[in-house]
Amino acid sequence: MGLIDNINKIFDHRIRLGIMSILMVNEFVDFNRLKELLEVTDGNLASHTKTLENAEYIKIEKSFIGRKPNTKYSVTKAGRIAFKKHIEALENLINKT
Repeated sequence: MGLIDNINKIFDHRIRLGIMSILMVNEFVDFNRLKELLEVTDGNLASHTKTLENAEYIKIEKSFIGRKPNTKYSVTKAGRIAFKKHIEALENLINKT
């Protein structure tokens, strides 16, 4: 098995890496908090969360708080497994070079 076999292309982008890192240590995070933590635009965040949702790595829940829409994100079991494998692959790469 090669050193980079478990490196996941979906996590290559720093914003997606950031989203997953935040969600791995929080039960859920809402859109505005993610945007604030990552310092990205609405469109940029929406695009990257959609990519992660399409890969079934995160779950998106939309609801209303009063009359305001609220979007919450959480990591799925598959997302947790894939992200851990990705981080382990990066650690192995660093430790073997």
